[in-house]
Amino acid sequence: MTHTALYEQEIRAAAASVGRRRFLTATGAAAALAFTANLPAAGAAHAAEADARKITENPFTLGVASGDPQPGSVVLWTRLAPRPYEPGWGSSRSNEGESGGGMPNARVPVRWEVAYDEKFTRLAGRGRADAHPEFNHSVHIEPTGLAPDRVYYYRFRAGSWISPVGRTRTAPARGARLSRLKLAAVSCQAYHDGYFTAYRHLAEEDLDIVFHLGDYLYEYPVDAAGGARKYTGRTLPAHFNRETVTLEDYRLRYALYKSDPDLQAAHAAHPFIVTWDDHEVENNYASDISEDDLPPAEFLVRRAAAYRAYWENQPLRRPQRPHGPDARLYRRLHYGQLAQFDILDTRQYRSDQAYGDGWHAPGPESTDPKRTLTGATQERWLIDGWRQSTARWNVLPQQVAFSERRNATGPGYQVSMDAWDGYPASRARVLAGAESAGVDNLVVLTGDVHVHYAFDIKKDFADPRSRTAGVEFVTTSIASGKDGADKPANWGTYMAANPHLKFYNGRRGYVTVTLDRDTARGDYRTVSAVTTPGAPVRTAASFVTEAGNPGLKPA
Repeated sequence: MTHTALYEQEIRAAAASVGRRRFLTATGAAAALAFTANLPAAGAAHAAEADARKITENPFTLGVASGDPQPGSVVLWTRLAPRPYEPGWGSSRSNEGESGGGMPNARVPVRWEVAYDEKFTRLAGRGRADAHPEFNHSVHIEPTGLAPDRVYYYRFRAGSWISPVGRTRTAPARGARLSRLKLAAVSCQAYHDGYFTAYRHLAEEDLDIVFHLGDYLYEYPVDAAGGARKYTGRTLPAHFNRETVTLEDYRLRYALYKSDPDLQAAHAAHPFIVTWDDHEVENNYASDISEDDLPPAEFLVRRAAAYRAYWENQPLRRPQRPHGPDARLYRRLHYGQLAQFDILDTRQYRSDQAYGDGWHAPGPESTDPKRTLTGATQERWLIDGWRQSTARWNVLPQQVAFSERRNATGPGYQVSMDAWDGYPASRARVLAGAESAGVDNLVVLTGDVHVHYAFDIKKDFADPRSRTAGVEFVTTSIASGKDGADKPANWGTYMAANPHLKFYNGRRGYVTVTLDRDTARGDYRTVSAVTTPGAPVRTAASFVTEAGNPGLKPA
């Protein structure tokens, strides 16, 4: 083993066993290697239990959420934070004895209830969990014994305080013959770029599930005015006006985002299935390679902090809990016989971007057959899952643009080295795997690019007459990029250079996809503005693809 590999192995171990106080402020590899205290399992370091009756302020300021539905279970989430913007211990800005968010440095008992009705007159389950300071007083409940394909309501209690009521829905039984399923895809919610107005409209949609495809938060500084949110009339604390690096930084940033009422409304209305992209850690990172080419061992400390805060703040199950800088986020969910969802992680295992990232003409570096966007293990898992699939629709929720995007017509065009275009051999292997597995109805869901796209996925993008292997619905951002425009400046060039591109819109919003036995329909929902609150929503375009006959047509 080389010295560099040994050093990276040591830093992984250090990041996995970092002491909770030092982890809040540590940023360098040298500091990480000095850590000797193991991060305890929840409760191990804090046998003392706080009296929840002494909580004098509402601890449910960050709302509630549910996610990863299964036929008999769904994850329920909340986090106790009476003062969500308050830093934790180990900080010069914290109050002595508090662990962040205004909570005591002790475990706090939380009661939870699941009911068949919104008034909780008929309970389906109840229990107690402890909110531990090691996990920032977040709570992840996995109730079992629920009925498949059923709406439930849930809430939490801490002392005399009762959380908002959340609505969720379990997945159908594995063999159920569903007639219809409606989902939404969302991504890219830069707080400083505008209001989360689209989420308020999303909360009112009739949906079974929502897929969040990455960039749940951004690592960039947020000034006292909240960036473009100048109409709030409030001043944010100065500690938001720096890039997120430490565990405390990421925890505080999630508190800022999750305090947004529109985001809370969407989470309370629908179960979310989440995956990350780059900004949950740092822009355009690749595996253990940072944007600024820090030593990989040093970057892993930051990645460990980001991954931990992500799990703490999302409705994820125990298998997704990170171990230091590593986390198994790719996973598979089934919705009866109608749909199989293979949720990807295209950040943690990828090869470094070719040609220094950005846009570049394809060349030997980007077309190297050894390059991978998913990593070999995840790629095998995906294709093996397709071979075993009996679902009508195989849906691939993932992060970055799958279909080819040329930025010019004719020779000399460039493509994005951060998307699948920068990893064409990886894309070819995935498409070949789908074909060999007999996947006839492939639907790819994508985020990242802050625009709406509708693509036919071609076996050979250089030949418009080649077989259509599936379709791709790309959702625009919730807020990133500010207001946008119906036709971005490069609209004409993109439509001419990419004949498989059927729709392109640059407003903010989300996509809904309705699946039935015969068709998949995508509705592109947009809002007119995010830099001012309260904009209406409209359907900018709708497309359908037929089962067994892939290819998008206007609805």
